[in-house]
Amino acid sequence: MAIETCPRDPRIEDYLNDKLQTTADLGNINSLLDNVQKHHKLLEQQLSEAKQNLAESTEANKTHASILVKEAQAFKKQQADVDRRLLIVTQSETSDDAVEKFAADIRSLQRLEVATTYVELLAHIEDLKQVQSGESLVNGVSSIEARRNFKSSPQAALQPYFRLRKIAIALREAQPAAEDAAPHLVDHVHKATQVLWTQMKDAFGSDLESVLKSMKWPGKDHALTGSLEQEWIDNVERLLDLQEPYAHPANDHVKPDDEPLVLLPLEVMIKPLELRFQYHFSGERPTNKIDKPEYFLSHIVGLLNQYDEFFAIHLQPILRDRFRNSNLSMISIFIDSTSALITALLPMLRRKIFTVIPHIARQPRLLSHFVHELMDFDISLRDEWGYDGGCGIDGWKGLTGEVLAKKQWYDRWFEVEKDFALSRYQNIIDNPESGEIDYDSVEASATKPTNGAIRVNNLLETITGRYRPLLSFSKKLRFLIDIQIAIFDLFHARLASSLEAYVTLTSTLTASLARAGSRAAESSQPDLHGLSAIERLTRVYGSAEYLEKKMRDWSDDVFFLDLWEELQDRARVHAGTKNLAGDMSVEHVADKTSSAVGNEDAGGALFDETAGAYRRLRIRAEGIMTDHFVQNLRGSLKSYGRVYDWSALSEWGGEDQESNLAISAELGSTMELLQSYLAFLASALAQAPLRRITRQVTLAIQTYLWDHVLMRYTFSPAGSRQIERDVQGIREIVDRYVGAGQAEMGMRRLAEGLVLLRIPAGSTVDSNGDMEGEPFMLRDVEESLFRSNESGREALEELGLEVLSEGEARSVLQRRVDLGG
Repeated sequence: MAIETCPRDPRIEDYLNDKLQTTADLGNINSLLDNVQKHHKLLEQQLSEAKQNLAESTEANKTHASILVKEAQAFKKQQADVDRRLLIVTQSETSDDAVEKFAADIRSLQRLEVATTYVELLAHIEDLKQVQSGESLVNGVSSIEARRNFKSSPQAALQPYFRLRKIAIALREAQPAAEDAAPHLVDHVHKATQVLWTQMKDAFGSDLESVLKSMKWPGKDHALTGSLEQEWIDNVERLLDLQEPYAHPANDHVKPDDEPLVLLPLEVMIKPLELRFQYHFSGERPTNKIDKPEYFLSHIVGLLNQYDEFFAIHLQPILRDRFRNSNLSMISIFIDSTSALITALLPMLRRKIFTVIPHIARQPRLLSHFVHELMDFDISLRDEWGYDGGCGIDGWKGLTGEVLAKKQWYDRWFEVEKDFALSRYQNIIDNPESGEIDYDSVEASATKPTNGAIRVNNLLETITGRYRPLLSFSKKLRFLIDIQIAIFDLFHARLASSLEAYVTLTSTLTASLARAGSRAAESSQPDLHGLSAIERLTRVYGSAEYLEKKMRDWSDDVFFLDLWEELQDRARVHAGTKNLAGDMSVEHVADKTSSAVGNEDAGGALFDETAGAYRRLRIRAEGIMTDHFVQNLRGSLKSYGRVYDWSALSEWGGEDQESNLAISAELGSTMELLQSYLAFLASALAQAPLRRITRQVTLAIQTYLWDHVLMRYTFSPAGSRQIERDVQGIREIVDRYVGAGQAEMGMRRLAEGLVLLRIPAGSTVDSNGDMEGEPFMLRDVEESLFRSNESGREALEELGLEVLSEGEARSVLQRRVDLGG
């Protein structure tokens, strides 16, 4: 029998080769066969399950397909039946016409449904109103019992109102999405809510008024004790419950432009106080004076002082417990009884203010006084009573802000203040004493301003006080530029024109004198020459320096610093836009205040431009004053410069009489002029400008004496001692009024030249030029100076002469008669 062989399977071969690699592996062949058989059975079982699942799925698919076919047939049958009935109902010939007619009927039904809902809502609203007012049955309760419940359980009576208010809010919020489909319904519900709120407010307020009558409010002997206190608390809380839904602002704070909300309990309690206010401040009462706004303003402060303690004791705990855990806990008018009381008093005051304003608008003094008193009142509420109107860090704009927020009142008040300031300025300028120097208003060591400068400064400080309380940046900036800086500019123009007039007249007069060759023209203009001219120039200088310093001080004031910071912030935000504040552009503001506006890296301050203008005026006045001083001194020195007999002077009293040597008579006018000028300047100027002017004057004296005396003439020993005595006299006057050593600083070259000029021939001198000390022969000095520059410099250094050059020293020695001059 032949053996049938199966085809060889490579996978089987690979499996056997893997499992039977060695002879020892043949011992495991039985276990290997068992594993193969188990795996084979598992595969057969899985195959059987798969076949069974396939058969079940096939059968289910056939069943589902059969059902779909039946449902499709049923749908077609139903569709045909619907089409047939639709044609019959709509009496149409085609299905498309039938569908269109049917859709129109559906829309009619929808409108009917909306109308039904509309009516049902109106009926529900009417039910809520009747439930609230106790005029219908409420869950089977008669109207009499409903009224009894309204009195006995007012808290329960609030619930229908709250539901009605929620409906009103929901309708209003749904209107945009519904494209304003039911405006009449929204308006009706809103009005119904408001009417209901008013009815409840009046009812609850009437209850509180009954309690107030029992406690004798607001009499001096009012008392709140026992059961009356609890009844008062219940009525207050009931009104707060009614008001609370309206009390919550959108952003958890009150905006400065919003009128603060008056708490309903306080509104009721303020009514008798308002009647008292109207009694005193209306009609023909003597207390109702249009020119005395402080009367009714102080009356409000008096009410605060009288009743604040009552509310702090009785109302404060209620407000704290009610609002401390709400978003109103940080708003003062809800959490603080004093702020709530002030808020309740303001409406009556507000009505009074806006009644008075139109009557005083055309009376400048009354309007200015009224606004000033109102500002003081606002400051009192803010600072003394801590009132912020509930605005927190935004700040309460005050009643003044409410008045001036209306453009016509602010413009009128600004016009009044500007006219007042300019009129006061003109009065200052027209006063004959305005140009006189005031020696008592500043420290003795400071430059003395004129009366006009001091009064202008006082006026400007008054103007600052006028607009300092304003909260509006634009209004403050307008005051600063259009009034304050404008007056600074006017006074600067006056000082500058005075200076220009002096320069023009002196130039013209000098030319006239040169042509006339006489003193007639000079005598016709006494203010342009001599000490009077110095006084005139000093008045300009002192006024300019005084106001310049005041502006620098103002720039460091907190008020102006805050204004500058806000100006910089606005300039940065409005960069590239047309206006910075109101109708003022960035360029206009920068031109009037500081070129650093909008440039934070440049520093700057509000009065930079104006202070800079005054500084330039001050420097120019100082320069003209110095030139005038020098010019007059040079004129007075001309007679001294014509003295030619220096070399002919001889010894007259010996060396012991040298200390008693008299000053040359030709120098008398110079000494007199120098003394009068310096005496006046020392009393009118501070040390710094006085020393600057003196330095230029002494330099001019040195230059004139050097060029026109020392270098022009020759000197005998007696002549050298005489000129030295003359120079010493000049130095004594300068040091007396300006300070020790000041003359030497401007005349050091001349002093060193005189050292060489006065060394007696054949004597020895020390390093200080004295006749005693280390021996140093005059002939040696001469030889060293003329030998070379190096030896000359050494000789001068040994003599202690530091300023004099070698060439100048040689020139001085050449003016000595005894050295061949």
